[in-house]
Amino acid sequence: MKSTKTTLTRKTLLATAVMSASLFAASTSAQLAGHNVILVHGFQQEDLSDPPANLDEVKAAGEDYWRTFWLSRAEARIDWPSNGRVEGSIAEQAYQQMQSISQQGLCDNYCIVVSHSTGDLVTRYLLENQARWLQADGLPPLKILTSLDFSGAGGGTELADLAVSIAYNDSWYLAPVKAAVKAFTGITPTPGRLGVVNDLQTNTARNLAVGPNDIPRIRLVAGGSSYGGITKPFIEGKDDGVVPVHSACGATTAEGIDSCVSNLSLGGKYTSQNGPDGLYYNHYPVLMNEDVSHSGVLGSETGNISVPVVNNTTLNGFRVDFASRTYNQRAWWQWWGAGDRYIEVPGSDQTDMSSLVYNTLN
Repeated sequence: MKSTKTTLTRKTLLATAVMSASLFAASTSAQLAGHNVILVHGFQQEDLSDPPANLDEVKAAGEDYWRTFWLSRAEARIDWPSNGRVEGSIAEQAYQQMQSISQQGLCDNYCIVVSHSTGDLVTRYLLENQARWLQADGLPPLKILTSLDFSGAGGGTELADLAVSIAYNDSWYLAPVKAAVKAFTGITPTPGRLGVVNDLQTNTARNLAVGPNDIPRIRLVAGGSSYGGITKPFIEGKDDGVVPVHSACGATTAEGIDSCVSNLSLGGKYTSQNGPDGLYYNHYPVLMNEDVSHSGVLGSETGNISVPVVNNTTLNGFRVDFASRTYNQRAWWQWWGAGDRYIEVPGSDQTDMSSLVYNTLN
């Protein structure tokens, strides 16, 4: 989800959808590494407080979601309603758009998926089922080269666990928890009103479409703050204010961890870390960034150092080759020794994370 709520109304978004959709469709150079890009957005709070009336409203909101950076760099989107469930209305509306992508042949030369937050979970479910669905309708399956998952919530978030719990327990002493949950969902939770938040419970998410497949999931991990930090105390391990690192990295368990690897911090310091016991098959943490926020990964924040993890490798024919620099740094109070060892993507603090990823992998 995006941590800042759009100021545009649904009617305004819908009114501009036709004009902007024509510009979007007309883009002929919106590719990454020579492949068409498909965007899959994250959780949208407004869908819970003001449910979309139809697919047109879903698509208008989905367009606005990506406007900061990725909208002009993609050939297609799969938009979905956050008031639905992954195996219900979300899959139904997503499939309508996948049919169109298949019919247009947009992935005949392979596509790259770019997902954010809950879009990671939605993408995983779609990738597991799309070939069977499309072939049943006599359409060719989408050929997907890889997926770039920014702040991926495929492993769920403890905030969703709390939201469902609060929906059934309105006790006064839970005020701090309620504040964190409301920041996350945008509403005061009640049963039957949480939509995809139900699927984001850690146990639920980790039992949804978890079969291995051949499509690499490139993980782009954040560790900054969202909502003024009020959600952080309720998330296990390091997090970006919404998604825990255990989910964003692709860890096989929902236990709190501090980094995607056991010898490198989110900030790039070589030191012992509480890392994951293992990662899901074909999940590769490629970049970590200790200070960028959950929504900032989509192009709105600069000044944050990115750290390469899995690098200088080829995944399913897709080259990952971020520049890297290692250096030693002593604390102000250290007058002896070489100091601590660090690694970074040089100059990454001069740009935003989405631009860094796009310009490097392109």
